[in-house]
Formats: sequence, C-alpha cells, structure tokens
Amino acid sequence: MTQPQAGPERENAAPESPRPEPDVLRGLLLSASYRRVLLFSALIGIPISLIAFWFLVALHQLERLMWDHVPKTLLGSPVPPWWWPLVLLPVAGLIVGLVVTRLPGAGGHVPAYGLQPGGASAKTLPGVVIAAAASLPLGATLGPEAPLIALGGGLALLFRNLARGDATSQNTALLGAAGAGAAIAVVLGNPVIAAVLLMEIIGVGGPRLVAVMLPALLSSGVGSLVFTGFGRWTGLQTGSLRLPLPGRFPHLDAGDVGWTLLIGVVVGALVHMIQVGGRFAAGLVRTRPVPFTVLFALGAGACAALYTGITGRTPADVASSGQSTMVQLASDPASWGIGALVAVLAFKGLAYALCLGSLRGGPIFPALFLGAATGVLLAPLPGLGLIPGMAAGMAASAGAALRLPVSSVVLVALLLGSISMTPVVILAAVVAIVTTELLPGAHRAPPPESAPAATAGAARGAP
Repeated sequence: MTQPQAGPERENAAPESPRPEPDVLRGLLLSASYRRVLLFSALIGIPISLIAFWFLVALHQLERLMWDHVPKTLLGSPVPPWWWPLVLLPVAGLIVGLVVTRLPGAGGHVPAYGLQPGGASAKTLPGVVIAAAASLPLGATLGPEAPLIALGGGLALLFRNLARGDATSQNTALLGAAGAGAAIAVVLGNPVIAAVLLMEIIGVGGPRLVAVMLPALLSSGVGSLVFTGFGRWTGLQTGSLRLPLPGRFPHLDAGDVGWTLLIGVVVGALVHMIQVGGRFAAGLVRTRPVPFTVLFALGAGACAALYTGITGRTPADVASSGQSTMVQLASDPASWGIGALVAVLAFKGLAYALCLGSLRGGPIFPALFLGAATGVLLAPLPGLGLIPGMAAGMAASAGAALRLPVSSVVLVALLLGSISMTPVVILAAVVAIVTTELLPGAHRAPPPESAPAATAGAARGAP
C-alpha cells in the first residue's frame, strides 16, 4: 500500500488549525496598538462621563422647567393642565422632523428598532443632541439611554480624531464601545450593567468579546468614579434607579412562581404589540418625516391629555420616560386606584408606541414603568403580592423590550436593590422573551437605509 507523502510537498495537506482562544487573547493583549486603545479608553472615560452627566442634568432641568415651573409661573397651577402636552409634544415632533431631514445621522437611532450598536460619529453628534433635547424634556414617552449611547460613541471618535489617532475599523469599534459604556453608565448608575448591556447588544463572543468589552468596562469604570464624585460635589441629580419599595422582601412561594408565568406572557404580549405599532409608525415617518413626526407627537400628547381628563392626575404620568413616576408608584402604590392603573397602561402604552416610531430616545424606562404598573395592578391576586408582582412585571417588560436576558435581569436587580427576587425575575424575563419571539412580527431589524454600521461587524475583525 502506497504511503502518503510527507512534508510540504503534499498537495492535500490538512489546513492549519486555528489558534486556541487563550493564545488569541494573549496576542491581543501583547499588541501595542490594543494597549494604546486601553489607555485612551481610560482617559476618555473622564470627559465623556462629565459631558454625559451635564447632558442628563440639562435634560432633567429642562423637563422640570417645562412641566413644573412654566405651568406654575404662567398658569398658577402646580400641576400642568390637561392641554399642556398638546402644546409641547407637537413642537418636539417638528424639531425632530427637521433634524431627521436636515442633519447628518437623522438624530440617532429610531427607538422602535431597539438599542443598536455602532453608527455614531462626530458629525452626527449635533443631530443626536438636538433631537434628544427636543424629545425628552417636551414629553416624549422615551428614556435617555439610546441618545447617551450615540453621544458617548460619537464623542470617543471625536476625541480620537482630535488626537489624530488611527481611524481603522477595529479602532472605531473598540473606542465606540468604550465611549458608549462611559456614557450609558451615567444613567444606569453602574458600570457593570453598562458593560453587560453593551455586551449583549454587540453580540460577539470568545476573545472578540473580551477585546471589545475591556475598553468599554475600563472607560465606564473610570467614568463611574468621576460622575459619582462629581454628582456629590455639585449636589445635582441625574435620577436614581433604586426604587423605594415599601416593606420587606417576602419569601417566594409557589403562588409567586405561578403568577410570574402569567405576568411574563401578558407583559411580553403587551410590549410586543407596542413595538409592532412603533415600527409601523416608523415606516410612515420614513415616507414623510416632518408631517408624521408632528402628527404622532400630537397623538402622544392627546393620550396624555385624555388620561388627565379621565383620571384627574398629571399628564406627566404619560408624557415622560416613567423613571420618576415609577419611583412614586413604588413608594406609594396605594395612591393609584385600579382605574388610574388601567388608564396609565392604556394611554402610556399607546403614547409609547407613537414615540418609538417618531421621536428620539430609548425604550428602557417606559417599558419598565409599564411592567411595574402591571405588577401593582395584579398584586392583589391571591398568592402574589406587591414586590414579587412588580419584580416580575419589570423583568418581563425589560426582557420583551430589549430581548437581552442577562441585561434585563441585572437591571431589575439593580432597581430592586436586592437579589432575593432573582428567581421570579429570571423566570419572567425568559417567558416574556420567548413569548415575544413566538408572536408574529417579532423581526425588528431596521431598514437598510437606516441601519447603522454595526459595532459588532467591526468587532468581528478585531485583532
């Protein structure tokens, strides 16, 4: 029997096996260019976190001005009148529509398609800032997290350009993730949840995941030290994620687990319908940006006005991100009657869908509020209770809105300030994600013309 030829002359030699992952990571860490990225990430964490801090403070102060001080000064009323959102939100829609048509980057990502990596650059920063400053203080039912991701990534690339650094795709991916991590940690209040969130958004694994997340974690950690100390020094607040829940955390039992399954399905289906509506609105906005952004913003204002007319409560319950309202709900759930809870779920859900497709902001906080309100509404069910109901509702809503299971669980644990509800939190998030994926219309990729250059794509070529 003829023996196979040995040596380099053999034509059909087996392909060279890939390097083991530890060797890939070691080679990456020994790379001088990657070490420079790590150092630069630590340095830019300081200015980006400060800029993000002041950006959030400005949004917070503008919101208080528009919804507290101006109505009180002009109308002598401590609560905005029912028609107030019908004035503010169309203005927000007009500004965002003009930004979409006139400025590079169209004001940032369309929130109806979820949190997205990449796409940020220095030239898109003005549009992102203007669109967020018009949307959020004037009553958009959205949060600040998506503009912060774009702001942080764009600032990181701006600082790189000012320093005349290498503008490679790998460098862009790493610095974009680092800048986004530093900025998003400001609103989430924790560098770990910021890193976990970016990790799941980017969606890479193995040594590539470590390559992207080391700069992001380093930058967000440095930024966390800066904005935490700076906030204490100035006394200014950007909002707290810790919910002041009444009473002690109960021991979980079979009743909590059983109701959690139902909450996961119900909240998952509710958030899914809202997102489908938001994507439908976004499709119409693409055809005629200015008219439809104004129309849908006016529709969101009408939701807030109708809510106030029916319940007598402030329209800010509907026309806001829900972050501060969720704190009020958690601290005094008894002040919300069944009618008010049903009304806020209906009207805020519809306003949320309209804003997802037309204005600029993030999807996290309104979804969390809707989940918390559902939990409070269902808390009287036999064998459930307030805290397990809220924990399950928030986890289900975060899971359905983000489709990021680990981030959803960590975020809700951060809100609760305890891990005692972790079993129901995990169960609710998983059930909601599965429910959402099985329902029709689950696909939510942005259209090609608006899809950003994904950080994940660049990360796949990381050294």
